[in-house]
Order: sequence, then structure tokens, then C-alpha cells
Amino acid sequence: MKTIQAVMVLFLLVVMGPSLLGQYNYPFQNQNLPTDKRIQNVLSLLTLQEKIDLLGKSLNVPRLGIYGSGKIDSIPGSSGQFEGLHGLAMGGPNNWGRKSPGAPGPFGGTSTIPTTQFPQPVGLGETWNPTLIEKVAAEEGHEARYIFQSFDRGGLIVRAPNADLARDPRWGRSEESYGEDPYLVGTMSVAFVKGLQGDDPRTWLTASLVKHFLANSNEDGRAGSSSNFDDRLLHEYYSAPFRMAIEQGRANAIMTAYNAVNGIPMAASPLLRDLLMQRWGFNGMIDTDRGAVTFMVTKHKYYPNMAEAVAGSIHAGVNQFLNSYQDAIKDALQKKLITEADIDQNLQGVLRVMIRLGFLDPPMLDPYTQIKADKAPAPWDEESSKALALQVTRESIVLLKDSPHLLPLDISSIKSIAIVGPLANVVYLDGYSGTPPFAVTPVQGIRNKVGSRVDVRYSANEDAAVRLARTSDVAIVVVGNRPMCHKRTDTLPCPDPTEGQEAVDRQEIHLKPSQEKLIQAVYAANPRTIVVLVSSFPYTINWTKRHIPSILHVANNSEEEGDALADVIFGDYDPAGRLVVTWPKSMQQLPPIMDYDIRDGRTYMYFHGSPLFPFGYGLSYTTFAYSNLQTSASRLFPGKSIDVSVQVQNTGQRSGDEVVQMYVQHIHSKIPMPDLELEGFQRVNVPAGQKKTVVMPLTEKSLMYWDTSKKQWSLESGKVKIMVGSSSRDIKLSKVIGVPWQVGE
Repeated sequence: MKTIQAVMVLFLLVVMGPSLLGQYNYPFQNQNLPTDKRIQNVLSLLTLQEKIDLLGKSLNVPRLGIYGSGKIDSIPGSSGQFEGLHGLAMGGPNNWGRKSPGAPGPFGGTSTIPTTQFPQPVGLGETWNPTLIEKVAAEEGHEARYIFQSFDRGGLIVRAPNADLARDPRWGRSEESYGEDPYLVGTMSVAFVKGLQGDDPRTWLTASLVKHFLANSNEDGRAGSSSNFDDRLLHEYYSAPFRMAIEQGRANAIMTAYNAVNGIPMAASPLLRDLLMQRWGFNGMIDTDRGAVTFMVTKHKYYPNMAEAVAGSIHAGVNQFLNSYQDAIKDALQKKLITEADIDQNLQGVLRVMIRLGFLDPPMLDPYTQIKADKAPAPWDEESSKALALQVTRESIVLLKDSPHLLPLDISSIKSIAIVGPLANVVYLDGYSGTPPFAVTPVQGIRNKVGSRVDVRYSANEDAAVRLARTSDVAIVVVGNRPMCHKRTDTLPCPDPTEGQEAVDRQEIHLKPSQEKLIQAVYAANPRTIVVLVSSFPYTINWTKRHIPSILHVANNSEEEGDALADVIFGDYDPAGRLVVTWPKSMQQLPPIMDYDIRDGRTYMYFHGSPLFPFGYGLSYTTFAYSNLQTSASRLFPGKSIDVSVQVQNTGQRSGDEVVQMYVQHIHSKIPMPDLELEGFQRVNVPAGQKKTVVMPLTEKSLMYWDTSKKQWSLESGKVKIMVGSSSRDIKLSKVIGVPWQVGE
């Protein structure tokens, strides 16, 4: 074997030696050098202006053959980065990616590039399937590589996932979050990070830039507001998903939020060094959000001028500015607020990410060279990407009600369907969407499903809708929100107070009166009515829940919305999506939106009263029975974990998925703890009549609390109840274990 290897090396040196040696003009191009040595070599070669440019203007250093932003520079703030919360964005309503000009060609210049579009993150969260979400992110990563390497567009840093927590349904960006629970959001974030970055041991597929650190869940006034809470909530709740993304997902890029935390703007917060770097081991790229540094002067009034604001960010650890702050950086240098050594220190994180993306390697060593446009079809036209979009959309659909049973519909027993409502024949995109290669509306999906066997009648007119419902076997009303708020102006950002989006919080959480009126009118005309709520956030659909037989929830944006919905409505797919936030009955159940102390009645952990729909809730066309809850030990020893197992039997007539959820409750704790906390879940398919055993680990670390006096994680001695069920309000079985126990006790 050694002889063969020696011959191969000799062959490379003799035949390819000149080209190989030619690739190593500088030591930093040698992959075999330690990363820190490569970084120091680059820094030693850079001019001061090139260093300043690397802080946000461009990731290119043409003089050294480094092109992290593509050969054609983008505007500052777009350099080397894509938006990708639920599908890569190279177009869409906000024209993301079109600010990044590329080389001539079919998708060069600033043309729109179609990309696979999945449900909004709230819908991705509702799958409760991190394995599937990792595949979604991997598809995004593949498409990003394809676009960057084929058309010299965009970059390989993807601004996703959003690890913020949806603690309030009025938050205008609720659609961007996987939910209200830190364990669920953290688990989904880890999956998304892993999918984006891939499994190559040396070179990432793309880099995941996690946002928005930290405690960003109000839009009104966000540029100057402060999210205030205690140290326990910082560690146990608000930062937990970010910690998981970094420690478990190995994310090494992050974006700071506009808001302050306890009075200190996040773009200059000591948490960047104290929490991210020192406690979690983060050593990569830290972006400010666009305009955040300016807002520290104009909104927060934290710094008197831009030079001091930029200096404050650099001292905090920021190394990427999403605005053009070159003059302010130079001013800060001249005033000795920062030094070139400060810039060098921060740029190490930028270069570390660039190395992981292969930007400092010779091109011939790129493991992703095969991802190029010379191979047809484009990734978004592949059958595999369409199948993935269909599958994730199916799994995201939540059956909120089916009583008396109306679903699934039997094609053979109906002759006509009326499908009406403002969202019946459209697929709405949001502010972070790309442009899908196609989009199947609910009307189109149902027509695709039934063909000529059923008369599908559609009208956008309310009076006509009622007439169609009266003369049809079944009526389907599709209502919800338009993520872009219909009309947006500086003086009236969202004309309807029930809607929200980035920079605009919702003022009401009920359905639009016109939609409520339509549902009631259609139901009066035909009691066999199904309501499909296509929405980015919860609605207080109290009347609809009381009267309508069947209700489904679907997130906006998926290119396969209509086909997936039809599969569920006609029983070709058994719904198993689960809610990721608590749906209240009214605004009166919510604390003020700026109250960041979740103990005052937020989330399923502290919710007061009875919700409209609880966290983790969702129905199925089949039924499941739980039995034989077991733990691998009755005591949880220090530094160990135990396995929690339960048998799940499908007691219905059709195969289906169940989402098994494990919660814990600290019994008689002297430390104030939540009512219950999610600490494990698993989506499992169980054929009709069969049983499956679900096993979930429970670690000592998952039961710890943040000890504010010791400033460390601690575990309280005592007892913990393990609860397993199908939602936070539907616990099937429970068992008590001792925690922690010392040997000999």
C-alpha cells in the first residue's frame, strides 16, 4: 500500500507538479497548515484598507486571489450572503439577491433566480421532524453552491436559521421562528445548521449565519427598544436555542439583533464575548443587522457619534457590518478609539469562516466542483427537490378539529366541491421568500387531485361563494393572512391591524371581520364546511372552533401548498403536524408585548387559563394508545443520562404519524421552575394496528437551572416527574425519578 501511495505522489509531482506548486502562491493556501497559521499569514499580507473592507464592504481580496463574495462585488451588506429562512432567496417580493450582480449568462446580472420554496419556519417547526428539516437546509445549501459557482451570484453564507423564540403571537416576525419552546427551537436550529453546512470534514457546503442574537421578538420600536429579563431567563430561555446551534450544530456565524438587552444594544453587548466566545467557544463571524450601528446613535442614544458606535461594536467582537461604515472605522482609528490590532483580532473570526468555506484554498481542492450549471436540470427543477417540498409541506399541516368527522373526504362519495376565500387560489410569499419555479394553489391542488371525477367550483366573490357552497356537496373556505400586509407605506405599514411582518407588530389577533363573515355565511349555506387557515401566526378563531366541523392550519409560502393540502384533505396523507406556539382565546390572556418576563403568563410553561389550542397540539385521522412507560434507571446519576421509553400503538384503521412529546416537572422544587418543560420528542410512523417503542434520552444537563449566585449551571436534588403525551395539555403517562442520587444513597 505504501509503495502505491509513493508512486501516486511521484506521479502528481512529475505530471502535475508545476500546476500544483503554482496554486500555492502564499502559505495561507496550504490546507495542511493549522488554521491559526493560515489566518496569521493572511493578516500579515493585508493592507489596512483591505482589512477595513473585510469588515463588511467585501469578502474579496483580489490582490491575493481571495473571492468570498464572487468576482463581481456586491453592495455592502449583501457581500457573500444569501437570505434563506425557508428556501434560498434570489428574488421574491423584496428582491433579495438581486442586489448581487453576477457574471453574464442565463442568471447573470441582477436577474431573478428561481429556487425551491418551503413553508415558512413556523411550518417547518410544525413538522416536529428535525431529520426532514436538515434535508430542507441541505437542499438550500446545494442551491447556494450551485448559484455561486455557476453564476458568480450571492455567496455561501446563508442567513438562517432564526433562533429567536416566538413568545408572543403579536410579534410581526412570528412566522420566522420555529416556536415558543427553547428545546424545540434549538433542536430545529441545530438540524438547519447541520443541513446548511454539510458533512464534509474540512469544507462546509455553506455557512449558517444564525439570527438574531438576542431576545428579539417585538417589531414596533425594535431599533431602540430594550428586552429586559433576569439572568436565569437569559441562560435557560432566550439564549438556549443559540447555544444549541453553536455547541451542537457547530454554527460559527451569527447576527446581532437591533434591540438592547437590559439596556445595552446587542451590537455592542458584552454578551458577545462573555457568552458566545468564552462560555460557548464561538470564534467566528459576528454580523450587525443592517442599520444596527446607526441605531445605537439615533435610537438607543447609547453613543454620541458613529465613530464611538463602530468602536463599541468592534470592542464587543463584531467583525461584519451590514452597512458602509468605512469612514466611521477610519475616524475611530484616527481618534485612537480602536487600533489596527483590534481589527486584526476580530478579522480572525471572518477568516476562520472563509477557510471553512474553502475561500482560501486552491480551486482544484474544492470538494464541491461538481455542483455546477453544466449539469441539467437545475437543482430547483429536480424531482427530488419537488418531492422534498411536497413532503415537508404535508408534514407541516396541523389538523385542529375534525368533529363531527368530515375529513378525509371520499372522492367516490362526492360530486361537487366549492372552494372559496381570499387565499383559495393564491400562494402568498413573505418578505424573506425567494421566487419559486412554480406554486400550486389550493384550488389547483384539489383539481389536480380529483381530476374530472368531481366538479370543483371556485369564486373569489363572497356572494358567489355562498351560492356555490349551497349547491355543492362540500365547501372549503381558505382564509388567513398575507405576509406582506397587502399595502405597505411609511405612514400605514399594515392597513389591517390583525396582520404583521418585519418592523410591524400585530395589533389584534382575531381573523379579519370579512373572513369571519365569509366563514359564517358559507357554513350557514352548507354545514359540511372545512376551514383551511393559511397563516403565519395564531388567530383567535373561537367561533370557527365552536361551529365548523373540520379545521386545518397551513403555513404560507410553500410551492407545493395546494398538492400537500389536497393529499391531506382526501386522505392520501394522514396529518400529524403539531402546533409550536400556544394559541390564546383572546388578547386578554396575553401580558403586554414588551414584558419579556415569560413567567408573567407566556408560553405553555407559564400560560394562565385555558388556551384555544395548546402547544404541541394536533389531531390525526387515526388514534394512538400509550403504554409501558419505562426508564432505564430510577435515579439519574451525576454526569449520566437515562433512556425514557414508551410503547405507542396505532389503534385506528389507517397508518399515521404520532409525535411523542416528553415533558418534565420538578416536584416540590425550592427553586422556582416552569410548570412543565419539553425535553424530548420524536415523530414516529406507526402502521394501523401495530406498536412501536419510542426511546428518548434524558440528560442531567437538561434538568439543570442557572444558579445566579454561582453563575453556573446547577442541579437541584429531589424528584422529577417525566410526562409523555401527545401535547402539553394531553399527558398520557408519567413516572417519577430521583435526581440526582449519589452512589450509596
